[in-house]
Amino acid sequence: MLPFAALTVAATAALLVAERFGWRPGVWIAKPLASAGFVAAALAAGALDSGYGTWLLGGLLLAALGDVLLIPRGAHVAFLAGLVSFLLGHVAYAIAFAVRGLDISACLIAALAVLPASLLALRSIFPHVPVRLQRPVLAYLVVISGMLVCAFGTVGHEPRRAIALGAAAFYLSDLAVARERFVAKSFSNKLWGLPLYFGAQLLLASTVAG
Repeated sequence: MLPFAALTVAATAALLVAERFGWRPGVWIAKPLASAGFVAAALAAGALDSGYGTWLLGGLLLAALGDVLLIPRGAHVAFLAGLVSFLLGHVAYAIAFAVRGLDISACLIAALAVLPASLLALRSIFPHVPVRLQRPVLAYLVVISGMLVCAFGTVGHEPRRAIALGAAAFYLSDLAVARERFVAKSFSNKLWGLPLYFGAQLLLASTVAG
């Protein structure tokens, strides 16, 4: 798994450099490589050996597809397709966590923390979202919130902190994407959002091993 994790780390660093200098060919090369690294890492860790791992791998593959779909600039159809791909990826993660086992009390406690955070994010982002995208964005926020609640529910059932950390990092990285897309375009969004996102996928990929 480690060589593939190193590939994702190196490609993420290259992606940040490409984004900083606006070199689009570099983005087209580095981003798919970073995504391929976390998919390969999950396979190397034994993703196909369990129901949990298989569902998680499905989520990783959908995330990798979403990564590619979000590369084009100003492409509404590609962005919407990427949004759907990531949404389905979060659904796959939530199912994976449910397959692994959920502690209902932990889910309820997590929901009490996640709901206000999501409402605050919605209040910050939603006024900037075009009308045609408001329903998809709202649906996406509901799904990622549910995914995060399920992640903490799984940790309540089986104390595997990497699951909660990975899910939380993925949730936060989505907010960076939303801020970049709808609120204010800035390299700073990518500077913290991209490492969080790719780090999240590696953390989650590592959890398929046992």
